[in-house]
Amino acid sequence: MTDAAWHTLLGVLLLVGVATAVLVVARAEHPWAPAAAILRGAAQLAAISLVLSGVIRSPLLIAAALTVMFVVAVLTAARRLGGVAAAALPVGVSMAVGIVATGVVVFGSGAIELSPRYALAVGGIVIGNAMTIATISGRRFRELVDDRWDEVEGWLALGAAPRRATERLVRQAVSAALVPTVDQTKTTGLVTLPGAFVGAVFGGVSPLEAGRFQIVVLAAIAAAGACTAVCLTRWLAPVRVRPEVGSR
Repeated sequence: MTDAAWHTLLGVLLLVGVATAVLVVARAEHPWAPAAAILRGAAQLAAISLVLSGVIRSPLLIAAALTVMFVVAVLTAARRLGGVAAAALPVGVSMAVGIVATGVVVFGSGAIELSPRYALAVGGIVIGNAMTIATISGRRFRELVDDRWDEVEGWLALGAAPRRATERLVRQAVSAALVPTVDQTKTTGLVTLPGAFVGAVFGGVSPLEAGRFQIVVLAAIAAAGACTAVCLTRWLAPVRVRPEVGSR
């Protein structure tokens, strides 16, 4: 193992130790979750690095890789929203709408060249963010319905359609889900340097070209997230029974 690898391992272990120690001292629920997530992420990154070294130029294999990413993302978000059986279809359709619409615009307009490597890079970033926004919007909608069930029940008692009874809550859930994306975009270059930008610069791309790529990616994330959040919350909107809200 090289010196760089040893230093990387040491740094990661120390960071995991800090996170775990703080959570244990605070008696937080699931204090080992960050450590388990990092371990799993490291294993998955190692595996995908080996795989991508052989498929990066094959459109068919890239399509297969993106399909696997999408399926895993849908299943992950669905588990957070009541289980795969109940939520996989609305989550999958909503994410697909956002991802496909974004891909058509990004590559159809020529903003980013349609090639296997760019399709994989942009697709992976957009899928990951769509998954996060689906989870946040779905969970926030259910929490709002639970918190304000008296209000929803009152609308239903007055004869309002289930979709009308939760209309305002849908808007609030969508807005809440987009807050991280909006804040990240507004502070890019001032507070944060996105990974795609930094990676492109370190890879030898000029800062101007890296910035152009990054702003397209940020716009794609926003567009896919907006479509995903709106489609999912509107799908969930017709509520007739108080949802069971719990951590998953």
